[in-house]
Amino acid sequence: MTGIVIKLVTFAGVPAEKRAHTAANLSAAANRYMLSAAGPIGVSASHFLAALILLRVLPRAEFGLFSFLLVLSPFCLSLCGAMFAPPIAHRSACSTPEAIVEEQTLFKASLVFSGAAASVIGSVVWFSGAPIWVAASFGLYSGTMSLRWFARCWAYGLSQTVRVLISDIAYSSALSVTLLSLLAMQRLTLGTAALALLMAAMAGLIVFGAAQPRLYWAGVRDGKLGAYVRYWRAMSSWAVLGVVLSELTVNAHAYIVILVSGPNAFAVLAVGSLLMRPVSLVLAALPDMERPLMSRAIRSGKADRALQIVKEFRTAGGAIWIATVALGAVLLTWFPLLLVKQDYPSREVCFAVAVSAAIMALRALRTPVSVLLQAAGEFRRLTGPGIWSGAVSLFSTFMLLMVAGPIAAFVGILLGEVVATERTFALVRAWKRNHD
Repeated sequence: MTGIVIKLVTFAGVPAEKRAHTAANLSAAANRYMLSAAGPIGVSASHFLAALILLRVLPRAEFGLFSFLLVLSPFCLSLCGAMFAPPIAHRSACSTPEAIVEEQTLFKASLVFSGAAASVIGSVVWFSGAPIWVAASFGLYSGTMSLRWFARCWAYGLSQTVRVLISDIAYSSALSVTLLSLLAMQRLTLGTAALALLMAAMAGLIVFGAAQPRLYWAGVRDGKLGAYVRYWRAMSSWAVLGVVLSELTVNAHAYIVILVSGPNAFAVLAVGSLLMRPVSLVLAALPDMERPLMSRAIRSGKADRALQIVKEFRTAGGAIWIATVALGAVLLTWFPLLLVKQDYPSREVCFAVAVSAAIMALRALRTPVSVLLQAAGEFRRLTGPGIWSGAVSLFSTFMLLMVAGPIAAFVGILLGEVVATERTFALVRAWKRNHD
């Protein structure tokens, strides 16, 4: 492996005296990303399999509702990361006598958040037309996944990358096996799919070990939610606002189309976005690992190291994007019937895939530098790009929906991403000037 890396850096034109050092850094980064990306890729593969199976089994409206859940649930996970990853990263970078108190506070707050996520998602799915027990199953799934995501953030803060990988593998394996078993028994419905998701989330959570329940119990018993206010004011409030604005930029079409046109119309957009899920999930998962590393580098006065991590992050995201686009091109060209049923117009699906690929390309460029600014504590400044891009996405998506229909509305998200990317890079250029 080392010989291959040295050949690559030689081919890239690295001077002889720097090749060994560059090759070592490249190998370390590759190993880190292979380890951290393997889990999200496995989860994405299981979600892809689930969506592919349910696309063939469920009526179009029910598949649109299931796909809407796959929009809502990642939003909860992003909120969870915004609320807890910054204080966890801060705690991992600073050793203080109050560490145990901080730990109890964070675990108690995560329980409250997960309960709220379960209630909200269950209610939204119920009001979208699902039976109450199906909505409750989806709600419990979202709450359990929020607990699992907090556990992932906590494990990353402790540099327990392997445990995170095992949890992701447990989740993806349990989901795939359960869905395939239900399909073989001809018992696969929207309700049983919800139960399969819930069981998989529980399997992924259990992997974090017996220490987790003890930490949660200590948090319930001794944690002070009031103490979380300090984290909220300093870091998390701005991070949460950024996530909400980013959600408007990225998924405004989902909420508007579901509200105006219903799950049946959203189903085509969901099929188009399905192929880009590996990129989306990797870009959502990697910041939880990279943010603490950047935070430590910045606090140590090593801005160059933080910028190097940004480059490595962008390279990893770009590689995933290229592989995903190549897979999508192969499927649409030679195996279109895997994705497109008779009531899903192939031209509309191809258009949605193309727009989704462009959106994910911009996000792969923007996410690493956004995480850098988060690690530097620039949460307030990051709200600026979010406000502009969210406004552009909402306005253009709604106008395109009214004028040209649900498929054209997807372009509104692309316009919002263009604005978000340009504004975020402007902030990074200003931050670099202050750290030269």
